[in-house]
Amino acid sequence: MPDPQPTIVLVHGAFAESASWNGVIERLGAAYDVVAAANPLRSVADDAAYVRDVMRGIGGPVVLVGHSYAGMVITQAAAGDPSVRALVYVNAFCPDTGESALSLSGKFPGSTLADTLVQYPVSSGGNEVAIGQDAYHAQFAADVPTDLAALMARTQRPITEQALNDGLSGDPAWRSLPSWFVFGDADKNIPVAAHRFMAERADPRGQREVAGGSHAMAVSLPSEVAETIIEAVRGIS
Repeated sequence: MPDPQPTIVLVHGAFAESASWNGVIERLGAAYDVVAAANPLRSVADDAAYVRDVMRGIGGPVVLVGHSYAGMVITQAAAGDPSVRALVYVNAFCPDTGESALSLSGKFPGSTLADTLVQYPVSSGGNEVAIGQDAYHAQFAADVPTDLAALMARTQRPITEQALNDGLSGDPAWRSLPSWFVFGDADKNIPVAAHRFMAERADPRGQREVAGGSHAMAVSLPSEVAETIIEAVRGIS
């Protein structure tokens, strides 16, 4: 018997939340089963463990889709898990062993994220960081309407410094799974040169670079993101 159609698991990154996928989900439509997971943003290991819990709850084949920092998470969560059929990176980090979100974002010049961050200590230890609300629109979502960007700034999920510094443990899942990439050339969080480098290294089955796309392409350009996800689902069918 052939596999059932996989469930698409959407994992948001730092400074966003699960509703950031709403436009993508609308464009995927009723033909696809979709779950938008709430990424804890605490550490790569813990966040990956949570995504694996979500996958176990689904109980069938999945396509993992990660935005931004969630690329770290899906790369680790998918390793050695036979339920994962493909990986989709949406303006996302695609790490090799030992690489962190912080190291990859600084591998090429161009990221302006550091100067927009605010931080504060958390009771579990270390610091948590968020994008300052005044800087959010220009930094994270320049191609999103002003009112919506303001709402996104207020509902963003902060991330721990530990999560940004955690390196990928073990072999990256993209070495053994088919992958697809979609990213914008106006991403101010992750330089486009880094996106191109990570995609070329992963040798994906599909790669889409969108002119003018900000880091928040799932919100600003959901059709392009949905098209890439559909290509991935069809590509493994």
